[in-house]
Amino acid sequence: MKKQYLILFLLVIFCACKNESPKKIRIGFSQCVGSDLWRQSMLDAMHRELSFYNNIELIYRDADNNSDVQNTQIKELAALDIDLLIVSPNEASPLTPTIEQLYKEGLPVIITDRRINSSQYTSFIGGDNYEIGRRVGEYAANHMGGKGLILEVTGLPGSSPAIDRNKGFADALANHTQIKTIPVHGDWLKDKAINALKSLTTEQLASVNLVFAHNEVMALGAYEYFTQQGLSKAVSFIGVDGLPGIGLKYVSNKIFLATALYPTGGEEAIKTAMAILQHKNFQKENLLQTVIIDSSNVRIMIQQAFKIDNQQSEITRQQSMITNQRKIYDSQNTALYVTITCLAISILLGGMSFYFLRENKRFAKRLLAKNEEITKQQEQLVIMSEQARMASEARTKFFTNISHEFRTPLTLILAPLEDMIEQGRLHYNQKQSLRLVQKNVIRLLRLINQLMDFRKIELDKLKLHATENDLVAFTRDIVETFHVLAIKRNIDFRLITDEKQLIAWFDINMIDKVLFNLLSNAFKFTNDDGQILVNLICNRSENTVTIKVDDNGIGMEPEAVDHAFELFYNSEITSQQGSGLGLSLSKELIGLHHGSIGVKSTRWQGTSFEIILPLGKDHLRDNEVMTDLPARNPVYEDEKIFITELQDTSGITEESNDQQILKEKRSVLVIEDNSDLRKYLVKRLQDEYEVFDAENGVIGLELAYSNIPDLIISDIVLPDKNGLAITHQLKTDIRTSHIPVILLTSRTTIDNQIEGMRSMADAYLVKPFNVAFLNETIKNMLINRDLLRDHYTSELPVDKTARGPKKLDRKFINDFTAIVENNIGNEKFTADDLCKIMGISRVQLYRKVKALLGVNINEYMISVRLQRAKHLLQEDELTISEVAYKVGFSSAAYFSTVFKSRFNQTPSEFREK
Repeated sequence: MKKQYLILFLLVIFCACKNESPKKIRIGFSQCVGSDLWRQSMLDAMHRELSFYNNIELIYRDADNNSDVQNTQIKELAALDIDLLIVSPNEASPLTPTIEQLYKEGLPVIITDRRINSSQYTSFIGGDNYEIGRRVGEYAANHMGGKGLILEVTGLPGSSPAIDRNKGFADALANHTQIKTIPVHGDWLKDKAINALKSLTTEQLASVNLVFAHNEVMALGAYEYFTQQGLSKAVSFIGVDGLPGIGLKYVSNKIFLATALYPTGGEEAIKTAMAILQHKNFQKENLLQTVIIDSSNVRIMIQQAFKIDNQQSEITRQQSMITNQRKIYDSQNTALYVTITCLAISILLGGMSFYFLRENKRFAKRLLAKNEEITKQQEQLVIMSEQARMASEARTKFFTNISHEFRTPLTLILAPLEDMIEQGRLHYNQKQSLRLVQKNVIRLLRLINQLMDFRKIELDKLKLHATENDLVAFTRDIVETFHVLAIKRNIDFRLITDEKQLIAWFDINMIDKVLFNLLSNAFKFTNDDGQILVNLICNRSENTVTIKVDDNGIGMEPEAVDHAFELFYNSEITSQQGSGLGLSLSKELIGLHHGSIGVKSTRWQGTSFEIILPLGKDHLRDNEVMTDLPARNPVYEDEKIFITELQDTSGITEESNDQQILKEKRSVLVIEDNSDLRKYLVKRLQDEYEVFDAENGVIGLELAYSNIPDLIISDIVLPDKNGLAITHQLKTDIRTSHIPVILLTSRTTIDNQIEGMRSMADAYLVKPFNVAFLNETIKNMLINRDLLRDHYTSELPVDKTARGPKKLDRKFINDFTAIVENNIGNEKFTADDLCKIMGISRVQLYRKVKALLGVNINEYMISVRLQRAKHLLQEDELTISEVAYKVGFSSAAYFSTVFKSRFNQTPSEFREK
């Protein structure tokens, strides 16, 4: 039954969609001028050809001989979503850029009549103007018997038809030296042609034997002017176009001697357009043929034109009849479809009514059974909800208790720490280490307090206790807390306000946390000598107060700005990392005040946080208002934690005498964005290694390429370029591929570790890590590098099939040794030549070879030459001098000296043994 309904429904849809008409094809036509008869004939020819096609719309624009107007009209046509553009240019140069642009954008363009100064079009259709000029020239020369004076009335200067017709006419008369010509510009118009003739003297006009006008309109103007001067009987007139209304008529009446047929190309333009749109073959260049019409053939041409007009009238009449019949057919067809559709719908509705009546009874039975099942499930849900509530309360209680438990041991850690720090007997480095511990204990205490506040907010237990306070004095007190830090770091830190006193209702402990958090972030992300401004602005018209904290620090990326207030969001593009709690908690606290907080930031330019609080207390509920004025009681971290976290605990120690021999130490590069950890690692490693440090990936790469360290330690999460990308770049660069890389990260999953090893890292340590373990890892890697180097230098030349180093290092060693061996006999081959061949700077090549082979380039080249010499000396075919020259020594004496210093025996003694 369902299948029958579906088939019937598809039949209805098919009948309804069958009457849809295909999409119309839209062709735009830009005509330079449509007022003359020749242009009207072109348009008529287009309409005549379009009558053979259905669903084609011709959109016509007339520029009235204005190139600027035509440019604008062409752009308007292109904006109408046309399928093809036909252009009859007014002038070539002004229209060329516009047509080229549309053609490059994929719009097919057909140029008719006149050309443009480019070949960037789909097709050109027009008469061969050069051929027209040439044929008229030959006809005129024959008519005049090879001598006389011809007045040439040219078209618009710069238009391609005028240029080509003039050139063809001149070429045809080139061999008739007794025929002279006088050119004047008629600009294709009758009135302008007459004005141009008025510039000629009476003597010049009287000498004219023949007038050649570039179109019949100008030829008619010339005839009328010569008639006014009484000179027309002695002059012959030739035009161009072959229009029935002018040319053919005046040739037939013997007013014109002849006219040249200039086909309009309207029919050909439409035919070519349809071939393009239907993806059929077409020609890009279509030159239409011409013929000279005079008294010998004018009658035939008139009859053909008359016959074409009659045929067009008959076609128009038949099309009108077909259109009327189609309307009747469509109307009847529509009525039939409506009837069928209504019948189908009636049958469908009847069948569906019967079907649903039967299904309704079945559904009622299933619904009754379902209701019983739902009732049982509801009872189970009540029991489970009660169990979930009890579990949630237990979890909340545990969370609260454990948070409080954390505070007790942290307090017990802090108290002895502070006592020890205050003692004056501690060594400076010990005191700095204790301060680092204090700073991170306080940071942990702050996180615990924030987590407890969030749990209170989630459980709706954090209540607003708003009191009436002076917001200016309150803000000034908090700003003063950071004053000493600002002076120490030379930061321009000020409170800016026009208000001496501003009474507002707010919870002093909540706003205290918000302002401390914002100022702490500002100091954290603002460099020394920067600027931090706190603006307090009262907007009495809106009854609000705005607190803005602006800094010119490192700023944030747009992605970080969008997620700044999300809980636990942590951007990996900032130079310092946080817990993601502070800003989210600040937003919640401002929300409890029925206010708002927002942020604007630009990377490397600064950040601006804006808090808007409503004034008065009408917006507060009764239980949110306290009439008593408690003293400000900020929690421990509000003043101490935020300030302690910003203090520098790295310590500055004077350089010991042992530091003067750093050049003999192995070098280690530490790339870490956390200032405390970076400085701590530098401090722990600088006694054994020459240590470079970088705060981000970009600086780290620069130091790696400039210093070529023996080992690199890098964090994974870094600003600008992360540790995985740094490792991959170093390991795929021949200059640094040999350097071991240790990655540090807080990502503990096995997938993260696999990702680190895939980047070709040599070791992967998870934070928190044991510094002693890190130190042993560094030593083992450097020892392995020494063993590898010894393997490659134990017996020179190296064994190219060895499987010790990584692929890129093996390639480097193979290339290096091959170049040295190929030039072993060239005594003029130096290290500079080797650098040029390998495409590496001298410094980088020396460091690379030293790191992999343990010797410098010159020592290696001498060792290779001496090893080759040992093999050659074992044979008796070469003398010692020949062996010396063969391995690249300039003299046998120098060779013997070097050989003895290396092997403790002369070459002769070696050969004897």
